[in-house]
Amino acid sequence: MVILSPVATASSFPDRPNPFIPPYLVGRATERELLCQILRADGDVLLAGVPGIGRRTLLRYAAATVGARAITIDCLQAVSPERLVDCLFAGIVQACQLPREREALQGWARAIGSEIDWGLAPRLPGLADQPAWDRFQELLSWPQRLADSLDYRVVMTLANLPHLRSWDRDGRWEHYLRAEIQHQTRVSYALIATTPEDWAHDRQLEILLLSPLSAAELEPWLRERGDRLGLQWTAEAIRWFSLCAGGHFGESIALARRIWLDTLARQSTSLHNPTTQNSHALSISVDWVDRAAIGLMEDLSPTFESLLLLLPDSQVRLLESLALDPTDRPHAREYVQKHRLSRGGGLQGALASLQQKGLVYGPELGYRVALPMMSLWLRHRLGSDPSL
Repeated sequence: MVILSPVATASSFPDRPNPFIPPYLVGRATERELLCQILRADGDVLLAGVPGIGRRTLLRYAAATVGARAITIDCLQAVSPERLVDCLFAGIVQACQLPREREALQGWARAIGSEIDWGLAPRLPGLADQPAWDRFQELLSWPQRLADSLDYRVVMTLANLPHLRSWDRDGRWEHYLRAEIQHQTRVSYALIATTPEDWAHDRQLEILLLSPLSAAELEPWLRERGDRLGLQWTAEAIRWFSLCAGGHFGESIALARRIWLDTLARQSTSLHNPTTQNSHALSISVDWVDRAAIGLMEDLSPTFESLLLLLPDSQVRLLESLALDPTDRPHAREYVQKHRLSRGGGLQGALASLQQKGLVYGPELGYRVALPMMSLWLRHRLGSDPSL
């Protein structure tokens, strides 16, 4: 047995994996059913929501439910046309692990004078001499051909599509992708975005906005994971946990892990102080959740500080205002005057930018900071009550 220091804290267990990452979908029953209906009908969808809210997880489970092959491309990595082609090829190859799939891909590669190298990092060397545009069009046809030849559905996930505009100045590549979304019949395209853009409405994409999870949706997961770890949640602790994490599932997982690590630290301390051992040692109360939330906020504070340094002053001031004083009407004269915000287009531009960055919820969910730990940190930084 390893005897730990009697002053052990959560930081004493930095390498422990997170047992609160669930092997199932938490909540989202309505959204999952709706998404499955869209995919079964060969529909295309835009999943909107702040990062960490569970967009990709929801899509992965929905694709599995309808028996679709899921191909994922993150355009954030596509910093050039060549990198976009590489990401497209890698996404297709990673999704196709069955022998019949690989046989089909190899046949199409040979038909264009190439051959796939199935090493640790699969390559398509014979295609490298062709223009990136030609390779892009060829590879983008493969998901539809897979669906047709092997008689199954394909879900093509495109995350961060607007990032292509950093080099696709005339919109040629993005427009071609948009056209394929309409043309490919057995491939459903799922776009992952923070906020929907106007063209998504024009193309009549189904738009599914993910809201924060409720306490009722979080409770079964917390209790099931807690039972595995010997943690007992009081009803008040679960309600407080939901408020602290703001229904943001990424932060819920991080906060639950922090609470668990705190219990490990408490257990290790009790080894050296028998008077602290009692039958309620692993009962999670409101105070436990509160302490863990503040500890997590302190751990994340360098990240938040760095993020603020990247934002214009107008966005920082607005972010601070919404942390201190969430509102449904940030444009109201009283609110603008109270927090000394810029008026008119300056305020609207700051709001739009913060929404696109995933830092603030839009009008559908009320204007407030989307990352609960960041909201807590901002209030603490500004000298307000740091409790949630």
